[in-house]
Amino acid sequence: MKLTIVGCTGSFPGPGSPASCYLLTAHDGERQWKIVMDLGSGALGAIQRYTDLEDIDAIFLTHLHPDHCMDLCGLHVAVRWKPGGWGRDRIPVWGPAATADRMATAYGLELVPGMHEEFDFSNWNERQSVQLGPFTVTPYAVNHPVEEAYALRVEVTEPDKEGSPVTRILTYSGDTDSCQGLEDAARNADLFLCEAAFEEGRDDDIKDVHLTGKRAGQAATAAGARRLLLTHIPVWTSQTKVMAEARPEFAGDVAVAVAGVHYTV
Repeated sequence: MKLTIVGCTGSFPGPGSPASCYLLTAHDGERQWKIVMDLGSGALGAIQRYTDLEDIDAIFLTHLHPDHCMDLCGLHVAVRWKPGGWGRDRIPVWGPAATADRMATAYGLELVPGMHEEFDFSNWNERQSVQLGPFTVTPYAVNHPVEEAYALRVEVTEPDKEGSPVTRILTYSGDTDSCQGLEDAARNADLFLCEAAFEEGRDDDIKDVHLTGKRAGQAATAAGARRLLLTHIPVWTSQTKVMAEARPEFAGDVAVAVAGVHYTV
């Protein structure tokens, strides 16, 4: 499985990165599949550096804050108005129950048909898995101040060089403060892509919104994750500081996500 960091800046796009968006690519033995986790502000332009839009097999949204979903509006335009037609079926979109209505409202559309002609919307059911090609995606409710927020556990089974099936696990935190759901989602993950938007000492009075590097490291250790990749770091948060906070809490490899970088899981 290959992870491409399309966008990783927290809360709104930064000068060097769009907001949250992650492209996952895997092969089922017959063809390559591509899924997108979140499509935040500014991500639609950047993702075209790494894939044709028509090749996106599905989109999985963690929650409905604009920095995680708003570029679905632009993708709606691409699907609806491409000269000559889109040429593919509707794009499956999994997300919170309000996703379809929220996107229609954001674009000024009537709720019916809204964007249903471009996207095939499905609602998350907590801890109920969705299977698509080689991907199994399971949502875990997490601790963030919206009606529904999820971490996503992505399990991929691909053939190795000898053709034997190999399973790898990537967990993406979405936005969350510390909680049991986050640790359950990241249990034994090969790669834990975890937000670290806050700094210890600066944001101590803000509860149940975001993690610090320290709390991300603690979650990774509690979950038994193998690698920790810190993400969703806003322009006013120091990458150096959140890295320094995480390292004493987690014995494994720790890095900060950088837009445009690819990781193999």
